[in-house]
Amino acid sequence: MKPPERRPEAVITTERLVLRPLTADYLDLFVELQSDPLVHRFTPAYTREQARERIADIEGQWATRGHGLCAVELKATGEFLGRCGLNYWAEFDEVEAGWTLRPAAWGHGYATEAARAVVEWGLARLDVPYLTAMIDPVNTASARVAGRLGFAPSRQDTFLGHEITVFARPRDRHRG
Repeated sequence: MKPPERRPEAVITTERLVLRPLTADYLDLFVELQSDPLVHRFTPAYTREQARERIADIEGQWATRGHGLCAVELKATGEFLGRCGLNYWAEFDEVEAGWTLRPAAWGHGYATEAARAVVEWGLARLDVPYLTAMIDPVNTASARVAGRLGFAPSRQDTFLGHEITVFARPRDRHRG
């Protein structure tokens, strides 16, 4: 999946990936990602209008909070792999690290690489005691990514009408 021509400047660069703020320029790629049946088993599918609203919220978080979700691109080719970043959820008063990649990108370590960079970036910049990761209990692949990043199950909750396990990653892994 090719990224749009107008792309924001990179926020985070890793060995293999470039993460850029997710903007309206990524609308078609975002809708395609979220519409994939394998992806929307665990995250909502969006109509174009719903995606437009969600991306406006993401752009608002970048403008007001200094963080948000990013488009994840393969550094070598610019190929769009998915999204990863930090999202503030007012209903929990928590910042979540989230990652969603298209199925063709699964199994290459990209989710762990992107999420590790986002978590380190967030904990270095935000005044929060911990980050969360909200994961569907049957999404064992995401739970493994969370575990690799120092997250541990914290509580069961409900989000968007779905039961979730909320993992937490304290600022200092050796405390709490």
